[in-house]
Amino acid sequence: MRTEVHNINEQTRHQDLTEGLMMFAAGTSKYFNTGEWRTVTPVFHADLCRQCMLCVPVCPDSSIPVKDGVRGEFDYGHCKGCGICADVCPFDAITMEEKGVC
Repeated sequence: MRTEVHNINEQTRHQDLTEGLMMFAAGTSKYFNTGEWRTVTPVFHADLCRQCMLCVPVCPDSSIPVKDGVRGEFDYGHCKGCGICADVCPFDAITMEEKGVC
């Protein structure tokens, strides 16, 4: 019997995982802090941000929260440091730094 993907954790036996660890359900990363994979970290400079929100839809990990129409700090628990957000920011409000800096 295979374990539902949202129930997989550190105690899950290897026999209960799917072959090749293939995932058949969407949205599983919210259950795992995948930010530890990152080698560079995006740094948000709120003073330079113009709230254009160009960074939000391009984040493949949905790690840029928006509340009440205002962009917030990164969700570093899930951000993998791809740098797409920094590439699209026209105001240099996001810079990429070595992981140990943040």
